Amino acid sequence: MTKADIKTSMDGRGRDLDNIFIERLWRSLKQEAIYLHEITDGFQAKRIIDDWIGFYNSERPHTALDKRTPDTAYFGQTEALKAA
Repeated sequence: MTKADIKTSMDGRGRDLDNIFIERLWRSLKQEAIYLHEITDGFQAKRIIDDWIGFYNSERPHTALDKRTPDTAYFGQTEALKAA
C-alpha cells in the first residue's frame, strides 16, 4: 500500500472498531428487511431497502438515542413531522 501512496480510511479516529456502526446497520437491514422477502429484481430490492431506511430513520426507536427515532433525535419533533 505504501508504493501506491494509499491510506486505509476509517470513520472517526481511524480504528477498526469504527466500522461497528455501519456493520450493525447492515446487519439490521438484512435481518429486518432483506431476508424476509424473496427478492426477484433490483427494482424490488431498491423499494424494500428504501422503505426500510425510511422506517429506520422515522419510526424505529433506537436504544442509543433513548428510545427516540433518528429523525426526532437529530431534527427535533417538528422537523420529523414536516418530513412525514
